[in-house]
Amino acid sequence: MEDSLIHKGQRNQLVKALRDKGITDEKVLFAIGQIPRHLFFFDKALEKFAYEDKAFPIASHQTISQPYTVALESQLLNITGREKVLEIGTGSGYQAAVLSLMGASVYSIERQQELYTNTTSLLKELKYAVSTFLGDGFKGLPQYAPFDRIIITAAAPFIPRTLLDQLKIGGILVSPIENDKKQELIRIKKISDTDFEQTLHGECAFVPMLEGINFQKNI
Repeated sequence: MEDSLIHKGQRNQLVKALRDKGITDEKVLFAIGQIPRHLFFFDKALEKFAYEDKAFPIASHQTISQPYTVALESQLLNITGREKVLEIGTGSGYQAAVLSLMGASVYSIERQQELYTNTTSLLKELKYAVSTFLGDGFKGLPQYAPFDRIIITAAAPFIPRTLLDQLKIGGILVSPIENDKKQELIRIKKISDTDFEQTLHGECAFVPMLEGINFQKNI
């Protein structure tokens, strides 16, 4: 798996573009500047576009998110380096790798068996310390709760109460929410078991969050 000087130069340009778009968290920018995004593309024909600030398709009708979106969600989580993070939707593994390199302890759930298998293997090969699970994101991982942070990487129609229950008091959840055919990125801070603070952070575009586990391999 090659990571050339050209790739590193392209990452430097991507980091500059993200700064220009308002990303200020140096941990986020450092991680994106280090991680070889092109290696997270399952379709090798698309690798040459890896450092464009765009989303691209991967397996199982999913996408690798736009770098700006990854950076913004990561920034909104306010990672200091010791947080225990639950990610709903492993996908390509790129978002999980960013959070891991920022110092978080990442637990990531994927419902698509094909993605789970391929991405788990890739993250291990690239030596990113991410614990991956095949499961239903709506249920979370109660056996590993509570979490300091939760990130959802698919557009949810609502935030499942099960996930809010798995968030520590003082913890932060970041997710796209779909209402009236429009998606918005939200940040929720848990004040108590019954009180939450919510802020909006702009429109976004994600694949839908679905329940259950898909054991069928797409051909």
